[in-house]
Amino acid sequence: MDDSPADLIIDLNPLPDEIGGRLRAQLEFIAEADRLKTILRASPLAAADRRENDAEHSWHLALMVLLLAEYADEPIDVGHAIKLVIIHDMVEIYAGDSPVFDPAAVVDQVERELAAADKLFTMLPPDQAGEIRALWDEFEAAQTPEARFCKAMDRLEPMLLNWLNRGGTWSMPGATESRVRAREAGVVAASTTLGEATDAIVRAGLAKGWIRPDPD
Repeated sequence: MDDSPADLIIDLNPLPDEIGGRLRAQLEFIAEADRLKTILRASPLAAADRRENDAEHSWHLALMVLLLAEYADEPIDVGHAIKLVIIHDMVEIYAGDSPVFDPAAVVDQVERELAAADKLFTMLPPDQAGEIRALWDEFEAAQTPEARFCKAMDRLEPMLLNWLNRGGTWSMPGATESRVRAREAGVVAASTTLGEATDAIVRAGLAKGWIRPDPD
């Protein structure tokens, strides 16, 4: 499968002419969102011999928010948090995935994702465009309890997949202990309990040789 992001808006079979106005814009956005299923992440699945795609990742985060919200250090609105994780990676339809352990992939990540947000969310009717863009901005800023917890889930999920795959993306050249610990810190920032669990995963990964120590 081609890993490159989609670069055209709605070059699929157009909707019937009878569907117009607000509903047409909403359905076209939903159709464009289908592209998220084609964007492959670096993380391997635990249940199959392939990499996960962005849509699967977002669904997994929504499930984690629903089940693990009780461990948030600050009370969170679960419904609002689920909205955040559903939206958070949609910009990768155009920006592509940026594996955290690949230094070249993250050089212009912010710029690419901002441009993608400007392009994608404006497909919606203005009121919904503003609402959805605000959710994406909130997640990125991580200034609310919900956004901080969602960021923590975004770091915990690939760590779990790496553990279940006996290394996963920890085998990438840039994945030394300090880089992995930096990702762990994002979990600790939102949940003491989940941070402790993540630390146990990292320590065990180091002991098994799945995470490389930093060079001297």
